[in-house]
Amino acid sequence: MSKNKIFLSVKIFDLGSKGQSIAKSDEGIVLMVKNGVPGDVVDIKTYRKKKNYFLGNIIKYHSYSKNRIDPTCKHFGVCGGCKLQNISYHTQTELKEDKIKHSITRIFNDAKINPIIRCDNQFFYRNKLEFSFTDNKWLTEAEIKNSDNKIDRRGIGFHKAGMWDKIVDVEKCHLQIEPSNKIRLSLKQFAIKNNISFYNTRLKKGLLRTLTIRNTSMNQFMVLVQFFENDKKNINLVMQFLKESFDEIHSLLYTVNDKENDSIYDRDIKLFNGKNYIEEKINSLIFKIYPKSFFQTNIQQTLKLYEIIQDYAKIKKNEIVYDLYSGLGTISQFVAKQSKKVIGVESVEEAVISATNSAKENKINNVVFEFGDMKNVFTKNFILKHGKPDVIITDPPREGMHKDVIKEILKLNTPKIVYVSCNPSTQCRDLEILKEKYNMVKVQPLDMFPHTDHVENIVLLELK
Repeated sequence: MSKNKIFLSVKIFDLGSKGQSIAKSDEGIVLMVKNGVPGDVVDIKTYRKKKNYFLGNIIKYHSYSKNRIDPTCKHFGVCGGCKLQNISYHTQTELKEDKIKHSITRIFNDAKINPIIRCDNQFFYRNKLEFSFTDNKWLTEAEIKNSDNKIDRRGIGFHKAGMWDKIVDVEKCHLQIEPSNKIRLSLKQFAIKNNISFYNTRLKKGLLRTLTIRNTSMNQFMVLVQFFENDKKNINLVMQFLKESFDEIHSLLYTVNDKENDSIYDRDIKLFNGKNYIEEKINSLIFKIYPKSFFQTNIQQTLKLYEIIQDYAKIKKNEIVYDLYSGLGTISQFVAKQSKKVIGVESVEEAVISATNSAKENKINNVVFEFGDMKNVFTKNFILKHGKPDVIITDPPREGMHKDVIKEILKLNTPKIVYVSCNPSTQCRDLEILKEKYNMVKVQPLDMFPHTDHVENIVLLELK
């Protein structure tokens, strides 16, 4: 079949990954399109053939879904974030819940899946955003039509969906509380006024590269500016401007990065003003967040997540807990009071140091953190050193657990496992293996990121 084909009056019935929607023709051909909402009836023109489906564009709407709403953000559909803003929030979460049900019941057909826990704040819920500077911003249709006027191509915002080298200049982002927008827009205007260069991804030149803004529920802000060139005069000019303009910034930092990619994890971070960390509070626990620290980006939902983990684990005072992929040790410390001992394992050395220090500051004496790659650390000798666990809590990255880690877990016959995941597909892959020795007792989906297709899922397993 040709890759270019028109399908008439097909109904969109589900969401796929990255905000795409799914339709199916009368012949059973699966079609993936953007800007569709389940319930829409549309005409689709395909442009690429994949192994099991076609990619296409909607060329006509015959009827709109009752679940379709007007997006809040003017940049919706162009900006790479918030891809579900045209779907009612209730429908978004229903679709996420269905996704979990479909994945889990394929493995455990009698699984008890609780209703998804929704997010109270559908906007301004994120505590970290990273914006990119550009001297070649993406032009809107309106800007192209008015191309007689000279357009300033300098901007700062997010990548256009699917395009690594195109940045959408964002006027207002609805994801982070103020002064996030004020900081970004003020810095942009200051740089234009002072003729400070913006980065060009293709040509690899320009001073201003990225701007990262973090905040906490304690109303502390961290701002990290990434420069491509080591222009000390203009770097100082930019940083001095931010220092003098925003008293809200508790931690003001910068780094110079002339690499191909803009990852900062191998860069030297320099403190310009304030402290080199900000603090977050979860119940009575205080955690220091450093510029390279991973921390959950929705603190309100994070507290709910930890309470579910604690409830599922039901740890007793004489029990040993393993917290695999422990990050900053937040879960370890959250459950420490209920346990005899908690052992966290994490592959980022800075996170292990931070976790160890924060445990001391929180006066928690029964937690230990081990540094190293999980598949290399989590071995027979590790078990002999720390003792067999009564409960395992595992919260791996999106790629899930390494098969060698799962093999070690199966050898332990640990009575209870609480598996937290932000990726249902890799979680189900791992559960398929754990099914050999474990029954699924409870499943709790939790929406951490409104207007995206991401969903957190907590599973309780008990030894057969």
